[in-house]
Amino acid sequence: MQQLNRQELRQKLVSCSLKATHQRIVVYEALLGLHGHHPAAEEVYRLLKPANPSISLGTVYKILDVFAENGLVRRVFSEQGCKRYDANTMAHSHIYCSNTREIIDFEDPELEELLQGFFQRRNMQNFEMHSFAIQLTGNKKEPDQQVSITKL
Repeated sequence: MQQLNRQELRQKLVSCSLKATHQRIVVYEALLGLHGHHPAAEEVYRLLKPANPSISLGTVYKILDVFAENGLVRRVFSEQGCKRYDANTMAHSHIYCSNTREIIDFEDPELEELLQGFFQRRNMQNFEMHSFAIQLTGNKKEPDQQVSITKL
């Protein structure tokens, strides 16, 4: 994911009809800077608080929820139901490790194609699907190793 400068961040917020306040900019900047990490609001707050002493945890929660409602970030849930946030809004799924509490991005165009075909064949009535996400939940066999997937 490319890093955006402050002016580009402002433009992105304005394009979603949001005011480009300092607090929104620093929250969005922090999320984009956490490449592949899926932080909870508390983590974003702890990261920002030293340089932004006037920011509150409630403000961070509100900003993240506004971002999710406007498609700037995605909400991702842990198996305990804890909300985490993902700055990667491109189509992808997640792997959640119960032991390490990691959320790992999983991109597989073949899986996306299979799922799209599946739902098209179901001809759902009275529902317009905008997106879908799969989250695999399990445990890493070796917690200090990366998860890898090989195509057979």
